[in-house]
Amino acid sequence: MSLVAGCARCGFFCVSLGIAIISASAPDFFTEDTPTAALVRQVLGAIAQFEKASSVAKLAAARKRKREREREGRCEGRKPLRETHPEAVALARKLRRRRPKGGQLSLREVSKELATRGFLNERGKPYAAKSVASMLR
Repeated sequence: MSLVAGCARCGFFCVSLGIAIISASAPDFFTEDTPTAALVRQVLGAIAQFEKASSVAKLAAARKRKREREREGRCEGRKPLRETHPEAVALARKLRRRRPKGGQLSLREVSKELATRGFLNERGKPYAAKSVASMLR
């Protein structure tokens, strides 16, 4: 944010709270109710709004470019478990497969089996059923 935009935002916020703003070069400039002072405040506010909109657009374009460069289209958030713990994901898929005689294990049962084999989440606890479901996707 530029100094002008910051001053405009701060100026409007402070005035709305009843705080007086005093310019060093012209002490009465912001407090006057002249058309010129009102124009300057409006222009500074418009500049602040423009700078915010342009920075938001710039960041959105950067995220889009990064998504296009990445294989899976991810540029934010934590990495999926299939990238961080591929062995756990492979074991969860193996455990969840339908068995000829016994159907398939529930997500909670898969989580318990993963825990007994030493695969725990970041906090050292067994994976939640929803985490196991995301592994299987």
